[in-house]
Amino acid sequence: MASAISANRAELLAIATAVATEKMIDKSIVIEAMEEAIQKSARNRYGAENDIRAKLDPRTGDLRLWRVVEVVEEVEDYFKQVDLKAAQKLQADAKVGDFIVDPLPPVDLGRIDAQSAKQVIFQKVRDAERDRQYAEYKDRAGEIITGVIKSVEFGHVIVNLGRAEGVIRRDAQIPREVARVGERVRALILKVERQNRGPQIFLSRAHPDFMKKLFAQEVPEIYDNIIEIKAAARDPGSRAKIGVISRDSSIDPVGACVGMKGSRVQAVVQELQGEKIDIIPWSEDTATFVVNALQPATVSRVVIDEEESRIEVVVPDDQLSLAIGRRGQNVRLASQLTNSAIDILTEAESSEKRTREFAERSKMFEEELDVDETLSQLLVAEGFTELEEVAYIDLAEIANIEGFDEELGQELQSRAQEALDRREEASRQTRRELGVEDALAEIPHLTEAMLVTLGKAGIKTLDDLADLATDELIAKKRAEQRRRTPEKPEQRRERTPAKTEEAKGGVLGEYGLTEEQGNEIIMAARAHWFADEEPDSGSNGEAANAEPSL
Repeated sequence: MASAISANRAELLAIATAVATEKMIDKSIVIEAMEEAIQKSARNRYGAENDIRAKLDPRTGDLRLWRVVEVVEEVEDYFKQVDLKAAQKLQADAKVGDFIVDPLPPVDLGRIDAQSAKQVIFQKVRDAERDRQYAEYKDRAGEIITGVIKSVEFGHVIVNLGRAEGVIRRDAQIPREVARVGERVRALILKVERQNRGPQIFLSRAHPDFMKKLFAQEVPEIYDNIIEIKAAARDPGSRAKIGVISRDSSIDPVGACVGMKGSRVQAVVQELQGEKIDIIPWSEDTATFVVNALQPATVSRVVIDEEESRIEVVVPDDQLSLAIGRRGQNVRLASQLTNSAIDILTEAESSEKRTREFAERSKMFEEELDVDETLSQLLVAEGFTELEEVAYIDLAEIANIEGFDEELGQELQSRAQEALDRREEASRQTRRELGVEDALAEIPHLTEAMLVTLGKAGIKTLDDLADLATDELIAKKRAEQRRRTPEKPEQRRERTPAKTEEAKGGVLGEYGLTEEQGNEIIMAARAHWFADEEPDSGSNGEAANAEPSL
């Protein structure tokens, strides 16, 4: 029997060593799992109520088994307690209140116990392996890693990374790239998540950062932070743009990235399956950077609307198709690179737009201020676009316009204020017809025009407004670049110049309210929830937080 026990112990020790080596985890974790399994089997043999401990010597494989009992004067639980007399037979200096060790003979694991022990060990080892994988990769997001394609499941590529597995989802792959089992593949570690089934390592070959990291591997100046990639945009597998800048004036950032005879950029292009890469000098001047980003098209003029984060670019008629690119690719990538919506207009379209806007604004001033056409056109020519600008601008600025004087300026401001009052009254009437409560008109920062907008959105009471989050109220609409295929010249003449679509924003996003103003509006709308709260002894504690009256 002794030899059988010895053989079993030696086998356990060998298994522990083999498992620790294979799973690349600490041997002590496997030993601990085995001790836990033996403890569980011993409790099945001696009774689950016993506090049984096991210790396996990692060098010799010797197994010690014991139960822990408490020394008491009168035994109530025979599984966990022992009287003083019996305790002193086990440990001569035992006294009441001590916890002592009661040695147990080694258990001979039966088939059921062995199977149960195996499950405990496997689970413990699996948990340790998952913890090791997560700890190893959790801080490596943003690195490029090389692995071997293990399988392709439902279009997702499973990659063997050596000590773990990663997945390249279908949307993170380069389109039309064929994944073959057994091939080596490089990818960017996008993120690492801890999940119930183990750490999930998500990889990507389509992310712009993958291209940036590839350049860092091929261009020593980028690795040494002499050259920096300030922005990158990709249409994976087709075309990409990067904006680069050099901290050393003697080094050309574009030339360094291209390399001798294009060797550096070609290495990146080959890894990206032939993706064409435009390397563009980055500039702090937005207009200059936009001109560079739209290469190879020639740009005539750039108009920037910083408040709306939009850029209007005017190009010669023969450059429109080139600026837009195939299926809108060039302008889309330039938009991503500059983080702004870009509208492409031809010279003719730009002239038509300016003429139309000039006529519309002149007509508005002519009607609202009751002035002749010449005077209204003069106001527009001086840069006035809204009635508010005329009504509230410094009088001197109007009086200093050629042909104007202070008396005319005062009259124009008076008429502009009257026109604004008429608009306010019309908006108030519309708001009431929509059923918007008068209480909303008392809230700061809200104009009658804003209340009309709220009413049209179904927000008509204080509670309706109070239920909104600040972003839902004031978030600006984001302009999205519309994809356009190049058009023939005869088609362009009939097309309107608008080339963007508006993505949904906050209800009042068009009014340019700040976050602070939005917060004030929401809190003012919620104020009635907390108003008029008085102590009420019969309200089941509802007035518990009210201050006691004197």
